[in-house]
Amino acid sequence: MNGFLNFLVSIARTPSILVGLVAVLGLALQKKEGTDIAEGGIKTFVGFLVLTGGAGVITNALDPFGKMFMHAFHVQGVVPNNEAFTATALGKYGSATALILLVALIVNVILARMSHFKYIYLSGHVMINMSCMLAVLLAVAGFTEVPSIVIGGVFLGLFDTIMPALIQPFVRKVTKTDEIAIAHTGDFGYLISGLVAKVVGDPSKTTEDLHVPKKVSFLRDNTIAVTLTMAVAYIIVAIAAGPTYVDKFSGGINYLIYAFIESGSFAAGVYIMLAGVRMILNELIPAFKGISAKLVPGAKAGLDIPILFPFAPNAVIVGFFCSFIGGLVATALMVVFHTTIVIPGVVAHFMCGATAGVIGNAVGGRRGAVIGAFVHGFMISWVPIMLIPVLGHLGLGTASFADSDFGVVGSVVGYSGMYAGRMGIIGALVACLVIFFIISIILDHRDKVNANNTK
Repeated sequence: MNGFLNFLVSIARTPSILVGLVAVLGLALQKKEGTDIAEGGIKTFVGFLVLTGGAGVITNALDPFGKMFMHAFHVQGVVPNNEAFTATALGKYGSATALILLVALIVNVILARMSHFKYIYLSGHVMINMSCMLAVLLAVAGFTEVPSIVIGGVFLGLFDTIMPALIQPFVRKVTKTDEIAIAHTGDFGYLISGLVAKVVGDPSKTTEDLHVPKKVSFLRDNTIAVTLTMAVAYIIVAIAAGPTYVDKFSGGINYLIYAFIESGSFAAGVYIMLAGVRMILNELIPAFKGISAKLVPGAKAGLDIPILFPFAPNAVIVGFFCSFIGGLVATALMVVFHTTIVIPGVVAHFMCGATAGVIGNAVGGRRGAVIGAFVHGFMISWVPIMLIPVLGHLGLGTASFADSDFGVVGSVVGYSGMYAGRMGIIGALVACLVIFFIISIILDHRDKVNANNTK
């Protein structure tokens, strides 16, 4: 039994297999030939591995950058890193984490089938981090394992259904289609970025229309532009950190040469990741129509954020740097007000900040990308501080969760438990479900009225 459970959990927490199986199911529901089903499933599976391989290259290139930055500017504090916190907590809460994830997948499909919100959350790798946080929060509140699995699974399934819907209007502006959605633990932050960009931006002037003089027209190539941009940042930080410290990472290579190599590695990771995105979109979207037609009519596949990067490559870099600057400003204010210091997490600011920049650009052009991503970076810097009081002893280490949705979900669950105990958490869950279905009914009624008016 334990072996079978481990088999199911391994599938659920491995997005490449999960998304590949979704493609297989979608093609099977369309009654495609066996060879077509196998081809679509394998290409989707491999495409996701290519995407995550590229993300791994990016992470490996950014990790020394973050450490060099902290050494150069003499800052220490909490480092927002979802995986680091999860790794710390899984030893004690591993079983509950895995089962919360499985329950959430089932609840997500049920709610998508029953409600106005037709979103299937396919980013299992970020779901495992959210499952872990919920397992910790519910244990701190005093729940035993079985109730925490049920309550945590329903909470996560509910938020997995609603969070992609919040930013879908912005995703449509980016992709010019309604076929895909974004399922990521930074969705609330992207919502804020989009709303800010809508207020302050000008969509007629986008980051992708930047004028490039003929002499430097080679900079239009995204790989070259990313390499040179990161090289400038990396070399500045390497000089500030000094050659002695950089030698810890460089393996004897000259510290400036090492900085340039790492900037090229970062660009290579972006190139690999975008190739994986293209493979996934080419296979998964046609396959998902089978699920949409049969299991959850009108369903949209909720995919990871790199899916958006090819639509605005310049906004990716603008968003990263502006989000990181927002994080630096937040850190400076923490020093001034003597709060816990949160070090800007370079990986979080790249992945989430880039997405905030792409959405901000689609809604508000260059100004929207800059200001929207800056506000996003400033906001997510406070998420770890929000969570420290509710995470028990695990919230007092040097790692915490980074993305905005952890702050939203963690605050709803954690502070309900802190101030009203276990009944407070149950009450919060019931209230969230009631609100969810009321909004769903209102939106369904609105759509029916609009449909009748157009007849």
